[in-house]
Amino acid sequence: MAGTAYADGHAKELTIAIVNNGHMINMQKVAEAYTEETGVKLNWVALEEGVLREQVTSDTATGGGQYDIINIGMQEAPIWGAAGWIEPLEFGADYDVEDILPAMRAGLSHDGTLYAAPFYGESSMVMYRKDLADAAGVSITDNASWWNVKEAAAAMHDPDNGVYGACLRGKPGWGDNAAFITTVANSFGARWFDENMMPDLDSVAWNAAVSFYVDLLSNYGPPGSEGNSFNEILALYNEDKCGLWIDATIAASFLENPNVAYAQSPNAGNPVGANWLWAWAMAIPAGTPNAEEAKAFIEWATSKDYVQAVGNHPDFGWGSVPTGQRASTYEIPEFQAVAKFAEAELAAIDSAAPEATDLKPYVGVQFVAIPEFPQIGVIFGQEMAAALTGAKSVEEALAASQEAADAIMREAGYY
Repeated sequence: MAGTAYADGHAKELTIAIVNNGHMINMQKVAEAYTEETGVKLNWVALEEGVLREQVTSDTATGGGQYDIINIGMQEAPIWGAAGWIEPLEFGADYDVEDILPAMRAGLSHDGTLYAAPFYGESSMVMYRKDLADAAGVSITDNASWWNVKEAAAAMHDPDNGVYGACLRGKPGWGDNAAFITTVANSFGARWFDENMMPDLDSVAWNAAVSFYVDLLSNYGPPGSEGNSFNEILALYNEDKCGLWIDATIAASFLENPNVAYAQSPNAGNPVGANWLWAWAMAIPAGTPNAEEAKAFIEWATSKDYVQAVGNHPDFGWGSVPTGQRASTYEIPEFQAVAKFAEAELAAIDSAAPEATDLKPYVGVQFVAIPEFPQIGVIFGQEMAAALTGAKSVEEALAASQEAADAIMREAGYY
């Protein structure tokens, strides 16, 4: 259950559901100082991101009350805020909400009201072993073509020595393989829905994009890619088993090899939507009796002071501070000195394009900002994993995804 409120009305315990990514795990240790200062005990529930999404969605939608603070992102925050599932957030002047990057503020707000505060933000980019690329005689440039990236992956691929050319997400989930595949599809000119919000997954562009993804990962990826999400690939990369990885910019904070270089995401002719936009943010489920204390913790954990606390922490340092949320972080000299990825990360965030366009009539890059999308995305992710393993053809997987999406959208009354 959520943290306990005592007779004086103040919470002495808060229960917090977090994704088990590096920055969130680090927060548990940094926050020991918060408990010492305030007396508030923090109970952490760290979950793999697919499990977190499922459990937090179920608990919040039903008013289950398990958590005082939850990790959510840009897909959920505006929708849940509009539905009254989470509390609006207002902080004091010292918090400096204007320092939060505009893309993050906008993506976590509804009608100008902030409903979740970004703990860290991200786009996606290419992270590649420049030493391996140089040895293979290939290069990866900003916004390279997908065919150039495939050529580079092929050249670096050396499975006999435990090196795989391309490590990419294959684990099913709307925020896992579906997120990455959507950026590929965007760059091929595909879209989830047409101007009438009818699914468009059986298009030529989707077929081309998914076929390319399956071919690239099947030929030049590690075995068992259908089970790999962020943490699995991060481990492979830090074991020097990956030539290139295209994923969340935040990964750069945790890469250990000194030969990593960075490039803006590749595309197949359409650069709009080739790199995603996301924030792991902190929100308060509506109805928690500990909303005041939960807000106080979120204000601390997403503040400039928290960045300083991580940077000056003996176990972490400036290379481990959460990024992608505040403009001021990128101006800190100590951070600039150690974060060689910072310029590429900020460029990726600034170039991400979640707005509706003539091509796509919806908000979102690697997701669609409608309540029905998680259900559709989960099915799609399962079908894409089946295509990756060869259990289904690309055509069969897309046809099944189209049929499921059509049924869900019809039932929801879109057409």
